[in-house]
Amino acid sequence: MPHADGGPVRSPPKRDPQEGNIYMKRSIFVAGLLAFGVTAAIAQGNVVEQRQALMKEMGAQVRTLGGMLRGQAPFDLAQAQSGLRILAENSQKALPLFPESSRTVEKTGALPAIWENKAHFDSIFQKMNQDAQAALASVRDEASFKAAMPGVLQNCGACHNTFRQKT
Repeated sequence: MPHADGGPVRSPPKRDPQEGNIYMKRSIFVAGLLAFGVTAAIAQGNVVEQRQALMKEMGAQVRTLGGMLRGQAPFDLAQAQSGLRILAENSQKALPLFPESSRTVEKTGALPAIWENKAHFDSIFQKMNQDAQAALASVRDEASFKAAMPGVLQNCGACHNTFRQKT
């Protein structure tokens, strides 16, 4: 049967069925790479968000404990023990939240010094944990609290002075 323009009807050229499969495989591969890249970026963002949340929680505890230490708030043994427990736990939870891959994430106060001297950085968190655990075991009243807290709180300054951007 002739074509509308009067010429013969031609069938489309035969394609190799494998050719379509190759394009499909390439498309799936590229989509997978893109998805992996987006997932990795989101994961790094989550690491930063997690560590920022831990630090904010620690900051809230330090404000409460510092108020008791300075006599701006009444001493509360249960609150002091709770705050020390959070400082001890979060100092350990924070350690894996500073992977090398999060070094260049924006909107964070973390300085490159963290990754340049990771062992020293990690040791401050370890010392915070040890000091908070020791205080938790020894604090029984206001006097023992006031004796133990300065040693715990010095870890905050040791870290922030070296490893956190000044705002």
